[in-house]
Amino acid sequence: MAADQRKANVQWRVTDEAGNPHNGIRDGVMLAVMMDLRDELQRLNCLLSCPNFTAIPTTLRSIRRNTAKPKEKK
Repeated sequence: MAADQRKANVQWRVTDEAGNPHNGIRDGVMLAVMMDLRDELQRLNCLLSCPNFTAIPTTLRSIRRNTAKPKEKK
């Protein structure tokens, strides 16, 4: 696999194992963009599996129940 010589969102320089620039600027840029997208998707995947994130719906239901106006008695 090619060595990743880029800094996310800054430098799009993709080289092979020998350190030679990737052939074709268009292919190199597309590859760099794909790697940036993969990094972002991995970050989102970690967030979506976080217990704090998955507990948000339960917390919101609890808040709704605890802050609801009491029903008026007739």
